[in-house]
Amino acid sequence: MRGISNLAAATGAAGLLASCSAITVSGNPAVPVYAVAETAPVGTANEDAADDPAIWRNAANPAASLVVATDKKGGLYVYDLSGQVKHFFARPALNNVDLADMGNKGVIVFASDRSDLANANIALFRLDTSSGELSEIATLPSGSGEGYGICGYEKDGRLIVYTAPKEGNIGEWEIAVSTAPSIKPLRKMRVPSQPEGCAIDARNGNLYIGEEAGGVWRFANGASEGQLVAAVDNRNLVADLEGLALVPEGETGGWLYASSQGDNTYMRYTLPDLTPAGRFRIAAGVFGSTEETDGIEARRGDFGPDFPGGLFVAQDGQNGAGAQNFKFVPLGAIEKALSVGVAQTTVVEKTSAGK
Repeated sequence: MRGISNLAAATGAAGLLASCSAITVSGNPAVPVYAVAETAPVGTANEDAADDPAIWRNAANPAASLVVATDKKGGLYVYDLSGQVKHFFARPALNNVDLADMGNKGVIVFASDRSDLANANIALFRLDTSSGELSEIATLPSGSGEGYGICGYEKDGRLIVYTAPKEGNIGEWEIAVSTAPSIKPLRKMRVPSQPEGCAIDARNGNLYIGEEAGGVWRFANGASEGQLVAAVDNRNLVADLEGLALVPEGETGGWLYASSQGDNTYMRYTLPDLTPAGRFRIAAGVFGSTEETDGIEARRGDFGPDFPGGLFVAQDGQNGAGAQNFKFVPLGAIEKALSVGVAQTTVVEKTSAGK
């Protein structure tokens, strides 16, 4: 009997452990929003391939704006706002991507190159905004480590780029875009463990880095030490924390969006104080839902009739039977849904407190 009891106990314990391991962490409630367009699936099927988007807004013809995005097994895609492929540049091992309008130097696309796992590089391209085609400019070294996160902006005619290798050593670089491109280190920073998401506030130079297991770190302009301003807490953010996107408003206000990959949602914070300001998910509608999102990007402004108030782009890690892709959501629809959702949550909280 003892043997049977021990076996039963062991079986029960194993079942308990199995059930515990199957529990999915779910954060605070998230309001649903819906994609109005999606990209064609990336060329790499049955793998974790699609990763990170960047947005170029065509001020003269907003509906002709473009999205550049990575297939980290294949290369860079350029999409129109209907999600159709304008151009594909074959270049495996590009992980994250961003872009900057450099005036007469053109729109420069820069991507983290992880082809050398011991030494990170930055791959530079020029985007022909009329045709959507990319042309390669150069590949520049950006320190030790495996290339992962990247973001940057134009500052006083200079291209400033931030790199976030897998090992957590964050770098700030000045890149000269010329006939002989060059790179100069400006600053070193660090987060405790693997980062990826990266967003820069061009108004004040504040840098936001997403530490996947830890949360959002803010590095003030010129500072080498950061501050954890939004922790992974299984309420607002559920690990892994992935992409970050910053939408400025006025001199210091606006929003920081974050991909809460662990429960397939997105978190919004106010700027500059990083107060939680609502959670949402991209639900199934005309187009599918998103799951396991890596990179995101958001831009306010007119993007044509489908996106009159701005554009939010999210990678979809489980695109049904197809390869991974990217979903396009009107930013105005997200802001409207969150304004209603946050108001309803506040009413519930006040009612509960009253009891």
